[in-house]
Amino acid sequence: MASRAPLPRYPLDNYELDDRYRRESGRVFLTGTQALVRIPLMQRTLDKAQGLNTAGFISGYRGSPLGSYDMELWRAQQHLKENNIDFLPAVNEDLAATAILGTQQVEAEPGKTVDGVFGIWYGKGPGIDRSGDALKHGNAYGSSPHGGVLVVAGDDHGCVSSSMPHQSDVAFMSWLMPILNPANVAEYLEYGLYGIALSRYSGMWVGFKAISETVESAMSVELPPYPEFITPDDFIIPETGLHIRWPDFPGPQIEERLEHKKAATLAFAEANPLDHKIWESPAARYGIVTTGKGHLDLMEALRMLDIDRSEARRIGLEIYKVGMVWPLAHDSALDFVKDKREVLVVEEKRGIIESQFKEYFYDYPGRKPHSMVGKEDENGKRLVPWTGELSPLMLAGIVARRLDHAMPGLGLTARAESLLNRQQNVIRIPGARR
Repeated sequence: MASRAPLPRYPLDNYELDDRYRRESGRVFLTGTQALVRIPLMQRTLDKAQGLNTAGFISGYRGSPLGSYDMELWRAQQHLKENNIDFLPAVNEDLAATAILGTQQVEAEPGKTVDGVFGIWYGKGPGIDRSGDALKHGNAYGSSPHGGVLVVAGDDHGCVSSSMPHQSDVAFMSWLMPILNPANVAEYLEYGLYGIALSRYSGMWVGFKAISETVESAMSVELPPYPEFITPDDFIIPETGLHIRWPDFPGPQIEERLEHKKAATLAFAEANPLDHKIWESPAARYGIVTTGKGHLDLMEALRMLDIDRSEARRIGLEIYKVGMVWPLAHDSALDFVKDKREVLVVEEKRGIIESQFKEYFYDYPGRKPHSMVGKEDENGKRLVPWTGELSPLMLAGIVARRLDHAMPGLGLTARAESLLNRQQNVIRIPGARR
């Protein structure tokens, strides 16, 4: 008889729906929206374990793909109450951001009853645009050391339920706000705690992308151990500090502080790497950089091309997954691309990561690949589209052509064309006939 895999720690017949919020270890089933509810509960548990008496505050304005976040928060009201977390939906996104900013001033109050308040702001893409002034000021004035702010952006890349496609990254960048881009529901939990820790250290508010395909999906999640974040030992905090203070009069010092906060963000990212290699090869000639949903699309494209980890190792292919898309942690990223024959950057919508790489190449000319392509190829022709959404079939064709170009003899282009023809034949099948 074949051996059986060990049973999960929690048998399925003992699983209750509320376990998605109660369990501290083992496996739970979560939608993306429910993962966003679980993040503040986990943050509160982590704070208590570290001897901090914190509170949480969540505010925003509903809108697809975050149209049901408030309903899930109301359903979990008892769990929130038990953990000293308040949820107050706002009249609009601007007022929500202003209220979140107020929570970061609690630590400076002499009559405070908690050590700090962590805040979560939420809104769909157009809400990011309309509340830009409030979010920009919030990020500039900052967060508190035991508070922290996560800015959850409901991005609709494919215009599934919006008036037009939306990508919040560029707005976040203009405010100098770091951006996290989780690829699946499990990473929501990891990146959520990471974002709050980063906010507490750097004084920044931290952007968190929740795109339609991810936040509206669901998966069984193996709960990881609670993280232990490392304080950077190579960054000197300026005498003026990084965090919110009162009073803080308008002036150039706010802009100067943002410069220090960005440096602190990069120091934290280097000490606590979120970006890492997915596949490694001892003699890698080709590299692919991915992030978010684009990473999952790429991995499925490779599967369609019959490229698994062992085959990638054989042909010299490495994959690097980016979690914080801006600012890009450059040391590990440049180590990955150095001396490769070609690097392909796969990211949905605008080329945020690719443009940063190319900026870094001017500062670190000895740490670049022979060629890097992404939104355009080496001849300036369109390659990975910045419009619409990516798909595994689309990427299978792009990856096949680029690998065959860089490493002739693999024969991947013919395989990709066969996949495309098969798909087209399926589309062209006429309706059922009697």
